[in-house]
Amino acid sequence: MDIHEKYIKRCIELAQNGLGTTYPNPMVGSVIVYEDKIIGEGWHKKAGEPHAEVNAIRSVKDKSLLKKATIYVSLEPCSHFGKTPPCCNLIIANEIPNVVVGTLDPNEKVAGKGIKKLIDAGANVTVGILENECHELNKRFFTFHQKKRPYIILKWAESQDGFLAPEKEINQERKPVWITNTYSRQLVHKWRSEEQAILVGTQTVIDDNPKLNVRDWSGNNPVRVVLDQNNRISKESFIFDGSVKTIIFTKSEISFPAENTIFEVIYFNENTAFQVLTVLHRHQIQSIIIEGGLQTLQSFIDQNIWDEARIFIGKHSFGKGIKAPALLKKNVIKTHIQNDELIHFRNHD
Repeated sequence: MDIHEKYIKRCIELAQNGLGTTYPNPMVGSVIVYEDKIIGEGWHKKAGEPHAEVNAIRSVKDKSLLKKATIYVSLEPCSHFGKTPPCCNLIIANEIPNVVVGTLDPNEKVAGKGIKKLIDAGANVTVGILENECHELNKRFFTFHQKKRPYIILKWAESQDGFLAPEKEINQERKPVWITNTYSRQLVHKWRSEEQAILVGTQTVIDDNPKLNVRDWSGNNPVRVVLDQNNRISKESFIFDGSVKTIIFTKSEISFPAENTIFEVIYFNENTAFQVLTVLHRHQIQSIIIEGGLQTLQSFIDQNIWDEARIFIGKHSFGKGIKAPALLKKNVIKTHIQNDELIHFRNHD
């Protein structure tokens, strides 16, 4: 392995510690090397807190070595003032002569400006090391800035015979029908902690009264996003409990006072998915899990606006009920969680 690749790989490993906690910032890792030995390292932990380069420089015990060292960073150092000062300025101030960068930052506030600033200050800068891996690390951040929408993960569980849910009985209690086992459900909660938002349709809330939070894992609760065209959802539902930011999409303004809840008006008869994503981009949402139901999932599939699909197949059969979404499954990666099968694939169209 190339020496630069060796240390950018370490940057990526460090950056992954920030999954789910850095929004709206990217995940970034940094190491400082002197004579092929790491003398400092760090990663970005949370928006508003020090960036990876700052933490790496602070961790170096003998600061005199910085003037002879190389700093590696998975993403281009920032060059603008945000909640924290520019990392370029700190690198320049510490006279670090060599800078190796995994990939450029797609954010128009940076986008090559950081590299230029370092070169103008006399630094020896190398860019494009393990670029694909660095891009994959921040697939959410890149999608948000380049496609002007969140990174979209479709997720559902279906029975052996391809149903999302069994046929509903009259007066059935509002609660979910579990298709998967406990460990699969725990994995879903881990996923929720990693993404910025979670989206469901009206019928899912009416039928299941979900909390859409993280309970079986440790982490942040995602922003709740709900489609409720005709304001059919009961105001006693968990989504109105004010516990986490909730965005409700509706076709008309309503005056219902709900704490920590935002109502967004869109036109449901024309390209709903695109309108929803445009609004979520305005809310700075970089990633979203779409968990249901059928109509909601299918609308994103039909418009080919999605990036990943994660589908659980349980061991039970329902015979009849709500059919699972129709999605051409190609380049599938299959794993098993006890009796559940998990298929995972990407949309490269």
